Amino acid sequence: MAQMIGVDIGTTSTKAVLFNEKGEALCRHGVEYPLHTPAPGTAEQDPEEIFQAVIKAIREVTVQAEEEISFVSFSSAMHSLILVDENGQPLTGSITWADNRSAGWAEKIKKEYNGMDIYRRTGTPIHPMSPLVKLAWLNAEHNDLFSKAAKFISIKEFVFHRFFGEYVVDYSIASATGMFNLENLAWDEEALNTAGVTGVQLSKPVPTTESLTGLKEEYTEMLGLPADTPFVVGASDGVLSNLGVNAIEPGVVAVTIGTSGAIRAVTDRPVTDPKGRIFCYALTDKHWVIGGPVNNGGMIFRWVRDELASAEVEVAKRIGKDPYEVLTDIAEKVEPGSEGLLFHPYMAGERAPLWNAKARGSFFGLGMHHKKEHMIRAVLEGIVMNLYSVLLALEELIGSPTRVQATGGFARSELWRQMLADIFDQEVEVPESFESSCLGAVVLGMYGQGTLDSLEEVKSMVGSVHSHQPDEKATEAYRRLMPIFIRLPRLLESEYEEISAYQEQSRL
Repeated sequence: MAQMIGVDIGTTSTKAVLFNEKGEALCRHGVEYPLHTPAPGTAEQDPEEIFQAVIKAIREVTVQAEEEISFVSFSSAMHSLILVDENGQPLTGSITWADNRSAGWAEKIKKEYNGMDIYRRTGTPIHPMSPLVKLAWLNAEHNDLFSKAAKFISIKEFVFHRFFGEYVVDYSIASATGMFNLENLAWDEEALNTAGVTGVQLSKPVPTTESLTGLKEEYTEMLGLPADTPFVVGASDGVLSNLGVNAIEPGVVAVTIGTSGAIRAVTDRPVTDPKGRIFCYALTDKHWVIGGPVNNGGMIFRWVRDELASAEVEVAKRIGKDPYEVLTDIAEKVEPGSEGLLFHPYMAGERAPLWNAKARGSFFGLGMHHKKEHMIRAVLEGIVMNLYSVLLALEELIGSPTRVQATGGFARSELWRQMLADIFDQEVEVPESFESSCLGAVVLGMYGQGTLDSLEEVKSMVGSVHSHQPDEKATEAYRRLMPIFIRLPRLLESEYEEISAYQEQSRL
């Protein structure tokens, strides 16, 4: 039986998973790397470090393969940007989606550069995460560096150029740059002009099913793979996660909460939002993924653990339990709705649905009757309620979902899964595989290589380990609180602006 490797180049690690033709994971290996945040707003990684992580992850699963590897297929985080010279050497770090330094230019493009029209054609909201905005900022404020660059690429393009000496970008990653026209599948001239680049300075766009062969000799031994092994260019992690959890049929929504989070659904054509609240990215020319990413997912729960729960962490150590389990046990004792305590989780600004890098987190409704356990539960509820507010925007375009497929680290928690069902008022299923982007990459590769006739065949590979139905009483509580939750950030826009300015000045 043939074996295949799915590789996911993520923000915190690169994972490689070996699969068989049934979609069963045979082995996996991950290599972590840091996110460098030396100054406010900066969030970069070392491209060389990530490239070495890709090599190590692939090699570690290749040596465990018992059959010939039929192909390697790639998933990658979106919105990264690296400036390279004429020899492909990086002039910058890999500037990640979390880098916020171009926030001023996001506002400028929205107001002065026809930003909404560019978004409607390209599908990427005007936000500091977008390579379009990053490039405009670098061109205007760091032109000495900008003018030295021969190419402007993503981390996956960097890896493929090292392996094959070619600059190619899949339609999916290209559609997350803010510079790719979704209708004609080519670089958008107005967007390029706004960014200050030409199509020649970008990679050649190719379908997500495209594969390259002719691996450079120096890497065949490192990876343990023959030079003629096809490397499928693949797609972005978000769209492949939908595929990997069997959320590609109409009406099925995928919700992911890891460090950050996202909610996504699949359409058969590009769809953008007149209010600019959602993204639209390519999976194939017949599958388009629309939805919204949120900055604030599991990392907010980590903040609670590190900053508010030192006593609980000590208890967890003594009894040999995961601190997160101790915290969710505490939160579970509080009724849904946290007795009227709301938490807005905008501690890292926010993408969907606000697209406001200056938004800030807050508790609302605090009373003398509230205790730490209320605050812990309110944080968990706030993360899910924020995702639900993205779903409401999505519903205006595609209607109500028929099913929710939930993935990410949070899906291991029964409390969070039930909370998701209650707040969304939907059945929630959790697929077996936690490596959904890697599985999605392999399914896409099988489709591209002709092994599968249709992407829909993924349903035979994805089982379900958990299913949750909404609890009527809990759903009613959330139904009363959601309008307040949604109204508050709109009312606080000018206050977000002022407090973020104060915080920036106080750091100087």
